[in-house]
Amino acid sequence: MSKLTSIEPFSTFVVGSLPRPQWVRDVIEERKAGTITYAQADADLDTAIPSAVRLQERAGIDYVSDGEWRRESYIKVFSEHVGGFSMDASPQILGSFLSDPAVSAPMSQHSDISTDAARFLKQNTENRTIVSLPSPYILGWRMWKEQISTGAYPTREEFIAACIPIIRDEIGKLASLGISHVQLDEPWLLMMADPAHRKRVGAGDLNEQIDLCIKSMNETVAGAGIPLSMHLCHGHFDRERATDTGYEPIIEALGDINVDRFAMEFAAPQSHGVQSLREFPKDKILGLGVIDHCDPRVETAEDVAVRAGAAMEYVDGDRITLNPDCGFSPGAQNPMDLDEAYAKLRALVGGAAIVSGGDGGI
Repeated sequence: MSKLTSIEPFSTFVVGSLPRPQWVRDVIEERKAGTITYAQADADLDTAIPSAVRLQERAGIDYVSDGEWRRESYIKVFSEHVGGFSMDASPQILGSFLSDPAVSAPMSQHSDISTDAARFLKQNTENRTIVSLPSPYILGWRMWKEQISTGAYPTREEFIAACIPIIRDEIGKLASLGISHVQLDEPWLLMMADPAHRKRVGAGDLNEQIDLCIKSMNETVAGAGIPLSMHLCHGHFDRERATDTGYEPIIEALGDINVDRFAMEFAAPQSHGVQSLREFPKDKILGLGVIDHCDPRVETAEDVAVRAGAAMEYVDGDRITLNPDCGFSPGAQNPMDLDEAYAKLRALVGGAAIVSGGDGGI
């Protein structure tokens, strides 16, 4: 049975990232350019991150993150702490001016990916905590490029296999630290369900990709002593989603993935409704996306309650938690509004109060 059965129904989670103030974005860019050191950047960010935590606490969120304000992105946090990468200038699907690092030499980890940041988070909140890590599968698709990477890892699968022990070790460190919850970010499993996306990235057969994702995820979480979520979404940048597909092609496969909870995007029109939840695994907890982070309109608590009610036609309420569809700003360059995010999180908490039998007050 799930490790999360003790969690209260309709508990509220963030997916991870919050929009970064411009000065925080400047710190990240200066660190990236080498005009300031990591130590200098951390000293500045130590003053900023408590405000990201307070924002979530003031909104009433149960499981809080550090806003991912130390990271350039949820993907690049890996290459910030693991050597063997160089920049690939080829266009990416999420913002043509952005580029990902590509593995170009055998990897060597030189610092913890998230442990120091997680320790600082725990020191600055009494709430339960959530820390996210990229899955090896998405690292394989975003950071292995044939023209750059084959000298180090001849195939994408070999690179994914090499990422697995690094992420698994990091999960163990977070468990030892006492973090409440670890989330594995894996948007590409859902994105692969979109035939246009598979064609764009040359992915081929969907079933092969599902099998590769399941295998790599289960090897990554083997022996984890901490509750785990897996996050799925359509990918987004500058309020536009990268893919358009419902969950039907992958929903049954979720039952084969050894995590406790799935944080899934459902407020998005691109999810095509919640009917796919009729096949949601009976032994998993649903992290229901009820806030559309790409829509500048701020939802009401009643909007959230209606979205939760629609999901309850297919999944029992005692197995539902609530969250935004995705992180508000998975990369520092993503132009989103912090005040808007705060208002949406307040609506999330208000909706949770309605569906859990409270008065809806915030």
